[in-house]
Amino acid sequence: MKVISQIKLPVEKEMELFEKKFFQSMSSKVALLNRITHYIVNRKGKQMRPMFVFLVAKMVSEGNVNERTYRGASVIELIHTATLVHDDVVDDSNRRRGFFSINALWKNKIAVLVGDYLLSKGLLLSIDNNDFDLLKIISVAVREMSEGELLQIEKARRLDITEAVYYDIIRQKTATLIAACCSLGAAAVKPESDDIAKMRRFGELIGMAFQIKDDLFDYGEEKIGKPTGIDIKEQKMTLPLIYTLNNCSKKEKSWLINSVKRYNKDKKRVQEVIDFVRERGGLAYAEKKMMEFQKEALHILQDYPSSAYRNSLELMVNYVIERKK
Repeated sequence: MKVISQIKLPVEKEMELFEKKFFQSMSSKVALLNRITHYIVNRKGKQMRPMFVFLVAKMVSEGNVNERTYRGASVIELIHTATLVHDDVVDDSNRRRGFFSINALWKNKIAVLVGDYLLSKGLLLSIDNNDFDLLKIISVAVREMSEGELLQIEKARRLDITEAVYYDIIRQKTATLIAACCSLGAAAVKPESDDIAKMRRFGELIGMAFQIKDDLFDYGEEKIGKPTGIDIKEQKMTLPLIYTLNNCSKKEKSWLINSVKRYNKDKKRVQEVIDFVRERGGLAYAEKKMMEFQKEALHILQDYPSSAYRNSLELMVNYVIERKK
């Protein structure tokens, strides 16, 4: 958490005020809803998304934020929270960030309705203030996230994902929300500027690097220790596996596919797959790609004058690929 505190430092004041505004933006006349939203607010994570909004806004405008910035950060967080609540229902998950999920405590029906409520609160916060440009950025992100999830489900059954399709999936599933935070940060303070598209690309690159780093965790890098093999057990096609499938003999390929499809619960076989992917350079290749995304993201930041905000964003880019979990 030390690095996160360091990244947060230049926007600490804004983040404190944001928390108050965010809590207010959830309020309802229904006591049950207030009890649940109170539970959500008190179990917040690292709050990376609002942090991106404020850091980008301050970097592109030389230190300025306005009411639109706070509203934009609140809308992102409302809609993101709505998708998480719905995800837990879809995945039948009982835990979220180490706490009970909403569906575990209040059952699925209430969880779905709470997700819908948060989504509508986010939309209305933008509409009531005529922030249609910000609303468009967020709505595109929600559409892409849904498409990315469905594309992954559609392709996962066949285990024949190409590298290009994999990038499409992670761009939509993971990167689009970070891209929305960054472009929204720029749009809030500098509407219709070139910074909006530039920051969108910056966020997308961080998201891509972030997802590849997650892929690598499954194979247990030296620093982390034991591999988990969870992605293999869930038949998820990740970059190290895709690269290996495309760079081995026909016989090895059918062994790999067979292992992932039919023996994904067999610990010994999963370990053999992990070793094979590592030996064939799957991890090295994924790492190389991750570094390319990181380098391009850092390159975009060079267009902006040196500042505490730019330094924090550089730290964030490096944290994404150096994190231990």
